[in-house]
Amino acid sequence: MLPDQTEHASKTPHRAVIIGSGFGGLTAAVRLQASGISTTLIEQCNHLGGRAGQIRDSGYTFDTGPSLITAPPLLKDIFHCAGRRLEDYITLVPLDPFYRVWFYDGTYIDYRSDLTKMKASMAQFDQRDADRLEEFFERLQPIYKAVITEGLGARPFDSLGMMAGFTPRVIRLGAWKPVSQFVKGFFRDWRHHFLYSFHPLFLGGSPFRAPSIFLMIPFLEKEGGVWYANGGMYSLVKGIAQLFQDIGGEIRLNTSALRIEVSRHGTSRPKATGVLVQNTQDQTKTNIPADIVVSNADVGHTYGRLLGNVKRRRWTNSRLKRIHHSMSCFLLYLGVRKKYPKLSHHTIILGPRYKGLVQDIFDRKILAEDFSMYLHVPSRTEPAMAPDGGESIYILVPVPNLASGVDWESTTDSMTDRVITALEKWGLEDLRASIEVQHVFTPDEFESEYNSTLGNAFGIEPRITQTAWFRPHNRSEDIDGLYLVGAGTHPGAGVPGVVLSASATMYAIKEDFGLGLE
Repeated sequence: MLPDQTEHASKTPHRAVIIGSGFGGLTAAVRLQASGISTTLIEQCNHLGGRAGQIRDSGYTFDTGPSLITAPPLLKDIFHCAGRRLEDYITLVPLDPFYRVWFYDGTYIDYRSDLTKMKASMAQFDQRDADRLEEFFERLQPIYKAVITEGLGARPFDSLGMMAGFTPRVIRLGAWKPVSQFVKGFFRDWRHHFLYSFHPLFLGGSPFRAPSIFLMIPFLEKEGGVWYANGGMYSLVKGIAQLFQDIGGEIRLNTSALRIEVSRHGTSRPKATGVLVQNTQDQTKTNIPADIVVSNADVGHTYGRLLGNVKRRRWTNSRLKRIHHSMSCFLLYLGVRKKYPKLSHHTIILGPRYKGLVQDIFDRKILAEDFSMYLHVPSRTEPAMAPDGGESIYILVPVPNLASGVDWESTTDSMTDRVITALEKWGLEDLRASIEVQHVFTPDEFESEYNSTLGNAFGIEPRITQTAWFRPHNRSEDIDGLYLVGAGTHPGAGVPGVVLSASATMYAIKEDFGLGLE
């Protein structure tokens, strides 16, 4: 417990407000309500989920954000803490392969958990690489154990003592090295280098800068698999929301947070006392009082806008400007009246450049002529996600955030055309002529719809200087009674990361209010 928080320990909190309904906000809401704290979840849109939304159009269904599930036990624990079972709300389906990765030379590898099959695929390109695969995963196990098994990802990492205690272990495991460097120590074929180093991109990070602690992700996939939720990822949003309401939680849609209300007594730190909200339909403003405020909003928005007039010691406006935000994405949702067996449920199409393209996106911040693509095609697993004989295709192209200065209003049409042309050249014949439904989402929309600083798609970039203690803490360093969840706090982005962030935040709340730790 931090010294500034001791005043809370004698007072049992009665009310909590959660700002934002992404997976972090939803999960935190369930944990708070299940702990006996009356919790209200507010969402500025007319639907839940934040980035994890859904588009339904003419029989085609698209998830708008996260598209895969790893670590089902983390999800089961959400329901367990409320005395329920995940299986009564959501049906999970295992995927095999996890991804089909196509390389620019026309070769591909099906990425899966079966190491025998993976070694056989890798042996086509380099037998020595295949022989080192088991050794590679043996080196990853201690990293996975530290973050997942020992629960470091589910506890607030907000003391220098924790950082000092963990740093020697990070050095010993080599987890400080950039992911790309760590992987190159095992594999020499460029295909295998990509195959086991691309995962930071799923978190908005550069594989050439993100620390190797994030290599827990491929180990997590190997141990627990990659899963699909029937009905799409949005069925997970609806399932958790239904759980929250089943145990007495309140949801308010079309309710925008205008300001986190703060009080100050004498020389003590300011304390959150509620949230001033506005109904986005009739523009009426009301105050929701609370003992606890949890923000699932973008960190820049939380500290820079919702607390804009409050003096902050740590997350000042100048410090917020120094944050390195993740890349953004150009998203294209296509409903096509044709089947494409060449596509797997998850398909990665790698362009001719890897490191150079990543540097264009993260460092040079330019929209390059070439690009790589990630495709989510749930109709390959669940045909009902598209009309008979059709496919619902979600295409994600990593692009720089709005620090690039790209004018997306004038670029969107040409970028859409380039993506469709590239897919047709790659092998999706007559794609353009088969399109019945088309939706586009650009970095501009990330900024306007999600209050996302610079239109980032994944929050704060996962680099060594923005990991663990260096990230904004789950327990606000500036305001008592204010907590963060989601991609911008510990441990980071991705569905497992934001779900773990809710556990870390709940741990901090229990410490602060003397609720008893598990």
